[in-house]
Amino acid sequence: MSIMNDTTGSASKRRSKKARGATGGMETTHPQAAAVAANLGAVETLKEFLATTGELSAGEREEIVDQALVLIENFFVHLPLKRAMHAIDPLQRLKLLRRRHSRLSERAFHDEMITIFTHLRDLHTNYVLPAPFPSRTAFVPFRLEEFTEGSSRRYVVTQVSPIMSDPSFKPGVVVTHWNNIPIDRAVELNAEREAGSNVDARHARGLAAMTIRWMGMSLPPDEERVTVRYRSGNQSREIAFDWQVIKPDTPESGLDVLGTLSSLGDLARSLGMDARTEAQRRVLKLLFAPDAIRLERQMAHYTRSRSTEGGAAAATPPAGVSLGAVSTMPDVFKEFRNVTTPSGTFGYIRITTFNVNDDQAFLAEFIRLAGLLSQDGLILDVRGNGGGLIMAGERLLQLLTPGPIEPCRLHFINTPLTRQLCEDNDFVSQWKDSIGQAIETGETFSQGFPLLPVEQYNDIGQKYQGPIVLVTDALCYSTTDIFAAGFQDHRIGKILGVSGNTGAGGANVWGHDVLLEALSGEDSPLKPLPKGASFRVAVRRTTRVGDHMGVPLEDLGVIPDELHQMTREDVLSRNKDLLEKAASLLAEMPVHALRGQVGSLANGTAQVTATTRNMERIDAYVDGRPRGTFDVAADGTNSFAVPGTAGGGLLELRGFKDGALVAATRLQL
Repeated sequence: MSIMNDTTGSASKRRSKKARGATGGMETTHPQAAAVAANLGAVETLKEFLATTGELSAGEREEIVDQALVLIENFFVHLPLKRAMHAIDPLQRLKLLRRRHSRLSERAFHDEMITIFTHLRDLHTNYVLPAPFPSRTAFVPFRLEEFTEGSSRRYVVTQVSPIMSDPSFKPGVVVTHWNNIPIDRAVELNAEREAGSNVDARHARGLAAMTIRWMGMSLPPDEERVTVRYRSGNQSREIAFDWQVIKPDTPESGLDVLGTLSSLGDLARSLGMDARTEAQRRVLKLLFAPDAIRLERQMAHYTRSRSTEGGAAAATPPAGVSLGAVSTMPDVFKEFRNVTTPSGTFGYIRITTFNVNDDQAFLAEFIRLAGLLSQDGLILDVRGNGGGLIMAGERLLQLLTPGPIEPCRLHFINTPLTRQLCEDNDFVSQWKDSIGQAIETGETFSQGFPLLPVEQYNDIGQKYQGPIVLVTDALCYSTTDIFAAGFQDHRIGKILGVSGNTGAGGANVWGHDVLLEALSGEDSPLKPLPKGASFRVAVRRTTRVGDHMGVPLEDLGVIPDELHQMTREDVLSRNKDLLEKAASLLAEMPVHALRGQVGSLANGTAQVTATTRNMERIDAYVDGRPRGTFDVAADGTNSFAVPGTAGGGLLELRGFKDGALVAATRLQL
């Protein structure tokens, strides 16, 4: 039986330019519909939006192509790798486009530019369309996710915006066709338009872009209307939606990475993130989580007030908000709680983004949240995290392990312009000599250096001592790739993946505007771009450390230790089976703990009390110098005297089991 519910038939007559029209004119009495409508602001159909876009002149098209050639040939660090792995020649395609662009329509020119960059298979390196495209996102008002049933993928609606009103189209219905194309094939076709570095990444991005497309980098939908066939019980139904277009507000917290990157100051040179995933994440909140948007605004105001000297609200959270249940960074730490499973009770933290403007504040909030949770084990979930500030991700590692962190290394491609860049700018001067030596050595890449001095990756030390399972998927990208690689390379815990790989995007991304500022001399080939068009480019690649020393992250990514196929219970019931799988892994891992307290200080000796769990020996260091080693007879409280503390300083206790370092804590003398 097929039932056609055409919810968009008279949309043009009923649309009010507000979210009332976000489903083609439907009205709804859902109590949160008004909040969603207010968050979305003015809404127009895709057809209406495209009618307002301008056109580039022939000269402006050529300026765009010329700047693309400069960027890819001189700064794109992955060009040799991408040519080899994907059999592409972007430089030749750009040269041909420059010669032939006069034969193309405006849409065809943009399509070709986007396609050239998409075929680089690098989400860091993009053509950003002229205004007004970067400020707009197209959507249909539901979320589609997949799970595995037997050996087949199933696509299920997991969220429906409150602005929807059809009672049959609700979470749990299984979509079978998209515009009369079987849904698995439709996702596959959409995945080919995405720039993921591997098959898993392209598929994940293809699925995400089925319902939300940021038009700064993605091709606008070809169709004005989407027809969805789905199963509701035993019935087959259809529903139609107009593609809608909104202009999302800038985020209340973090960095506005969809705008001009040079406006971010020094932080613009330390980014590693997928802008499309960030845009989709923001729109998902606008459509489905009005309470989360409200909380984000409240906490952003609270944080600003708290950081202002003498602020009246410095110590007062918003009314009705408990900091024991809510993060001060709710856009970053979406969820934290204890989860009870058949394997035990463990902590759970979901980090949805590393898009923060202060890595120190980010670390402090993580420490606070982790301290509220079970210390017997932690599930750290970074699925869907498109990255952000590289320092935030890498400096987080030290909180999770007793051993020292060795940060990843960043490398430029060796070209005359990267050498000039490093000669002209102190912030990248350490790469200058090795790029210069490439004239003699013939090396493709510069020597690798960390983004910060190594000491800054180890300045806090371990804060969570229980075992940890990291949960990843193919949407983990850039900074999140770097974090996952560091987690694996330092053997912090196990990685449980719901995909066979992470997004495999290991690079530092700079905007054309950032490079233009850094190379501003009269002889620079970098020139301003017309009408708000822009580019972003992977300017420094990252290589791994530890067991994977020197291995690039790009295209290879991080392969998890264990795989879990998402189930229907996972996508509809808060990841029930996934969390039980993660908990079963934690239950197999040993639990260690070391807490210390300094008592009296006399005659250069500190009396220390240590509470231990599952360790045999404690070594004591004062300001990095060894001051004693002490056997631990059994779990519980142990007291000992540490000499060499007359001048105060930092006392570090390191706990060992079977000769291996298993926990550490730091105490100020």
